[in-house]
Amino acid sequence: MRRGTVDIITLGCSKNLVDSEKLMAQFRANGLKVRHDPEQVSAETVIINTCGFIGDAQEESINMILECGELKKAGKIGRLYVMGCLSQKFHKELKAEIPEVDGWYGKFDWNAILKETGQKWFGEMGNERIVTTPSHYAYLKIAEGCNRGCAYCAIPLMTGKYQSRSQEDILDEARRLVAKGVKEIQLIAQDLTYYGTDVSHKPAIAELVQRLSDIPGIEWLRLHYGYPNSFPMDLLPVMRERDNVCKYMDIALQHISDPVLKRMHRNITARETRELLARMREEVPGIHLRTTLMVGFPGETDDDYALLLDFVKEQRFERLGAFAYCEVDGTYSALHYNDDVKDEVKQERLSRLMRIQQDISAKISAAKVGKTFKVMIDRIEGEYYVGRTEFDSPEVDPEVLVKADVELPVGEFADIRITEADAFDIYGTI
Repeated sequence: MRRGTVDIITLGCSKNLVDSEKLMAQFRANGLKVRHDPEQVSAETVIINTCGFIGDAQEESINMILECGELKKAGKIGRLYVMGCLSQKFHKELKAEIPEVDGWYGKFDWNAILKETGQKWFGEMGNERIVTTPSHYAYLKIAEGCNRGCAYCAIPLMTGKYQSRSQEDILDEARRLVAKGVKEIQLIAQDLTYYGTDVSHKPAIAELVQRLSDIPGIEWLRLHYGYPNSFPMDLLPVMRERDNVCKYMDIALQHISDPVLKRMHRNITARETRELLARMREEVPGIHLRTTLMVGFPGETDDDYALLLDFVKEQRFERLGAFAYCEVDGTYSALHYNDDVKDEVKQERLSRLMRIQQDISAKISAAKVGKTFKVMIDRIEGEYYVGRTEFDSPEVDPEVLVKADVELPVGEFADIRITEADAFDIYGTI
């Protein structure tokens, strides 16, 4: 066990990661040595920042808690604390099942965690954080919570109503990140496109993105987690006209069947969805759309699923992820719907959908062969430099593998000509 040290383990989404980075800065300000996601957990204080979004994420969080509980019993770590979404929602149940944990805290109880561990809360630190991603990119969270009320989602139960941060606060944090060497900012929230509506009853995301893009040093600004209903159309000209705003939008659509969308409480129709996608592609030429779809939602029929497959073939999304519906306690769908699609049917539907998308992705990547792209070099791996185009977000999208006779500095851009492609990666040369 290492004395005077803190190990923080982050599970789940990039929003959790930002929380961990700010908490790490608080511990460091108290004079402690802090590590993030260490290969070997061995600190005097261990904090697990959990995810509670879907069943798989909950299981991963619980397994990590149990694993660290065993380390504590063996004397390899000291105190063990749990925070985040899972702890926010299920701490009473988990407390009785896992007594090895010294304290259970919600998503925003940073002050209480510091106090419990005998540390001081430095309120004046504001937006200071320890960036745990590669130093050239970072995530910037602009809001907490969600007001959408989708039937399957527990996020509002854990994070509460939507709360936009002030633009000045966000701009201050962005400037701090740039001063640390960050060139690429991934803008995140549970719902980016609702930003400002809770304050002024109209979206302010377009204005915010424009102001962020004016900050010297931000070379790429990428938007994650938009919502299709009431999409702020004034954002599209900003994406088109600003060179440092990536032509990339991560917007979860979930389904295309009107009956399923209605049961999901998505407040949008198939027709409106198609009209939105057409306008996005028209107003931002070359935009790459990333979406997420769900199969096996309660009541999804074979006809509903067939519509979804046809939709994917028709739209040819550049980036697509999918998952099978998993009932989450406390959600509207868990309380009011019967989870009537069998697990094996869900998995078969998921596999078939992703096979179709894999073929689409391969053809989209193949169309890039012979073209030259501006590529951010993220790392060196074996004989390759590994990077991304503006159409690729870290960890979830295809990467560009580059063989070069000259050195390509990590964290810098290079012009790369694509020479070949497969379903998952593309290859190029300087």
